[in-house]
Formats: sequence, structure tokens, C-alpha cells
Amino acid sequence: MKANIDTQGIVCLHADDALLVLDKPAGLLSVPGRGADKQDCASTRAQALWPDALIVHRLDMATSGLLLMARGTGMQRTLSMAFESRSVRKRYVALVAGHLPPPAAEGGEIDLPLMSDWPNRPRQRVDARGKPSRTRWRVLAHEHDAQGRPQTRLELEPVTGRTHQLRVHLQAIGHPILGDALYADADTQARCPRLQLHASELALTHPATGEALHWHSPPPF
Repeated sequence: MKANIDTQGIVCLHADDALLVLDKPAGLLSVPGRGADKQDCASTRAQALWPDALIVHRLDMATSGLLLMARGTGMQRTLSMAFESRSVRKRYVALVAGHLPPPAAEGGEIDLPLMSDWPNRPRQRVDARGKPSRTRWRVLAHEHDAQGRPQTRLELEPVTGRTHQLRVHLQAIGHPILGDALYADADTQARCPRLQLHASELALTHPATGEALHWHSPPPF
């Protein structure tokens, strides 16, 4: 069933007996955190309407966009395996500081290993001892903000799914995401009131019907 159900502030774009696709707003956790003040989250709100809804992947609290949930533990395993085999396609849109190569360029790939920065958790860092991590990028447009400062609108495709991968990779190549309170310098953080990162596309083969499914959520920036 295709849907546009607003469940406590989250729009549900698709709901059937196997899976849900939600459009998560920035500032909302994907799953409960530690402490009584961190129990409100996308999964809890979805479970108010679909008690068997279970998380399959997560978006950072600061990231908005498409979030997939499974209906029941069996479907959660099936969809988790689809993510592990990279048969689920995810794409993001980001605004980053500075100008990357021209929009006519095909884009590129960032291949930098990542690991947890334990003294500064939850931060991650580039480290040769870390796990292999790859991000494909494509320039959508060169822009300027209201003060005339250059910024680039990027399409991002995480080939791997490490914690904070997109944020760390872009900071590592000198183009941090605007509004990033963890990885950007103070000036870049202050340029936007929220992280300019949005999960804009999600595509997969329906595990029960075999239908090719695709969802798109335009970025709110």
C-alpha cells in the first residue's frame, strides 16, 4: 500500500505487510538513545501505528530523509541481508563548503578507511587501521550562499555504510557539510542551522513480490 500517512510528525511514503518507508525530519533519532529524554524517535513513533515495525538501518539524528523499516523479525533479517549485499541503493543530497570540480565532471569516489575516535565519541576518523569505506559523489550544482560564499550541491552514494561516513569523508577532502556540528569548523557550522544532508533516494526489490521499488524525497534545503 502506498501511503502518505503523517504519524506523529513523520510522513510514511509506503506501508505494506513487509516494509515501511518513512521520511524522517532532522533532529529526530532513528532509534531510542540512552536516557529518558532520548526515547522519542522514528521507530517508536512508527510502532504506534505498526507495532511490529523494526529498524533496518539508521540515519543520524541530524540527517533527514528516507528511512526503511521492516514488519517483523523475519523481514528485518531479509532486508538487513539486502543492505549487507548492497542490493539496496541509497543516495543523499548534501550542501558542502567550497566548489568541487565543475558540474560537467562525472564526479569521483572517496576511498578512506574509517574507525571510531574513541576519546571523542561519537566522532569517527580516517585511519589506515580502520574499516574500508567508500563514497561516490557527483556535483549537482555550484552555488553561493546569501553572503556570496561558495558551496556545492552534491549527490552522494555510500558504497559502504560506516557511521558518519559521508560527513567524515567530505570533511577529509576539505569540503565539510554545511551545518555539521561534529566535523565542520566553526564558520562552516554557523552557516546553516541544521546539517545539510538528506537521504533523498531509496531503491530495492520488494522481498515478497519481487517488484522494483523506488522512492524519492526532495531535500528541504
